[in-house]
Amino acid sequence: MNHPIYNFSAGPAVLPHSVLEQVQADLVNWQGSGMSVMEMSHRGPEFMGIMAEAEQDLRDLLAIPVNYKVLFLQGGATLQFAMVPLNLLRGKTKASYVQTGVWSKKAISEARRFCTVEIAASNEDRHGSYVPAQSTWQVSPDTAYVHIAGNETIGGVEYDFVPELGDIPLVSDASSHILSKPMDVSRFGLIYAGAQKNVGPAGLTLVIVREDLLGHAPAHTPTMLDYAIQAKDDSMHNTPPTFAIYVAGLVFKWLKALGGLEKMAEINARKAQRLYDLIDSSGFYRNPVEVRNRSRMNVPFTLPDPALDEAFLKGAKAHGLLQLKGHRSVGGMRASIYNAMPEAGVAALADYMAAFARSHS
Repeated sequence: MNHPIYNFSAGPAVLPHSVLEQVQADLVNWQGSGMSVMEMSHRGPEFMGIMAEAEQDLRDLLAIPVNYKVLFLQGGATLQFAMVPLNLLRGKTKASYVQTGVWSKKAISEARRFCTVEIAASNEDRHGSYVPAQSTWQVSPDTAYVHIAGNETIGGVEYDFVPELGDIPLVSDASSHILSKPMDVSRFGLIYAGAQKNVGPAGLTLVIVREDLLGHAPAHTPTMLDYAIQAKDDSMHNTPPTFAIYVAGLVFKWLKALGGLEKMAEINARKAQRLYDLIDSSGFYRNPVEVRNRSRMNVPFTLPDPALDEAFLKGAKAHGLLQLKGHRSVGGMRASIYNAMPEAGVAALADYMAAFARSHS
């Protein structure tokens, strides 16, 4: 029996099928230009139009205020771990980070190269299974900014609130949940996101930064790592990741045609709830995350005996359910159900999980 293929990879991740079909149709001859997007000059009118449209569509989707710059950069979210302190310390010596999992730890480690890092809060006391309530945070008034990882892909932990910090800029790594629901950009000083989970191909990084935070990088900052220079040159100080920007632009149009982020949020809530309901009612699978902080994008779960993992993955593959193995650091399983994962894929996974539990209980 042939099953549809559903890709639950944590990233690079599934893209909307209609977007892939559009890419295929445009690949060798974009809109009659005689060129592939991969062949265009980034300063030619064709690509300049593609990039301007992509930025406007992103601004529309997120209702980005006019006093924020949108940057299309390279280096992944990991490079942002360094760019954020380089640009946002603004003469201060301390920055605050909330530690909620692997990715916030990596950001902390990199920031320590540039400043003193204050751990405002941590969830290690309960094995990384929740987001600490803001009432428990310890943030010094002289800190340069507060950094959070809005969704931890490995632990499956997602913020259920936006911190209130007064005049202290809030910075969020939004790589794995950007565009999954509406987001009040005005509550943040800076948002960054690697594209390869919810936006497009690997190679593109989105940065949305408030204008008053630009222009404060130290004189020794490498040119390419200065947000102000990137903003002044409209993300074209050098050749940007043109093909990834083009595909991201198609994804933005797909989201707008779907009904925008409000509609996407409804779909994502249904997908996640279906899996969590199955896990909780099965008596077989387990998800350790506090309910209010369960990620809508990454659903980790374990079986009652790790010896069953191989059989589970083999059976899943036979049913067209791919890339379900959990991250090597934690084991178990992980289903990443980003925007482009159709509800039919989640239904197929839930049905398989239920059948597997019945046959191995």
